[in-house]
Parts: sequence; structure tokens; C-alpha cells
Amino acid sequence: IDYTGGWLAGVVILALSGWLSWLYVLPFWFVMISAVANLVYGTFSFSISRQVRRPVTLIATLAFANIAWGVCCFLAAYFVFGIASIYGLAHLVFEGLYVGGLGWLEWRERHNLCTPS
Repeated sequence: IDYTGGWLAGVVILALSGWLSWLYVLPFWFVMISAVANLVYGTFSFSISRQVRRPVTLIATLAFANIAWGVCCFLAAYFVFGIASIYGLAHLVFEGLYVGGLGWLEWRERHNLCTPS
């Protein structure tokens, strides 16, 4: 679920980046950073998921990355408030909630995620 969400979000944002930039009233580079971050995250998550025994440090790094990206989304929403459209703000807030919540769950379950299910 984790890496699929990252890849799916990254591919969709990348494919629709020009239109999303217009819809969100945000610079194109801003939208592209979001796409690339999701693709990089999805790739990192996939590399961890393929390991039979996942080191707790990698799970913790994954959780931290999610929480940090969630904070970045909220900060971005704060700084573009009054500039971005409601759609752009909603995207940032909901992505922040989603990835931040996922990071919290990964942190809470990091020791259980170390072994295959």
C-alpha cells in the first residue's frame, strides 16, 4: 500500500502537472517537486518491502520521511495560503494528513514491520 500510494501519486501528479499547476494556482516547479518526492518515496518504500528481513532503522527512516513530508505539506499550505486555490490547499492538507498518519502508523508498528507478514 505504501509504495503503491507513493508511485501512484507521483505518476498522476507528474502526468497532470501542467493542469494541476493551473488548477492549484501554484508554480509548475512546486507541483513537480511534489511529483518527484512521491516517486522517490515510493521507490524507497518498494526497496524496503522487497527485503525478507527489514532492518528497523529502514522502517524508522521510512516513518520519519513520511512524518517529515507531512510537516512539509502543512508548512507549504501555510506559506501559500492566500495564493493557492482551495484545491491546491486541500491537496496539501490531505496529503499531509495521509502521509503523516501513515508515518505515525509505521513508527508505532516499526518492530512488527521488520519481519515478513
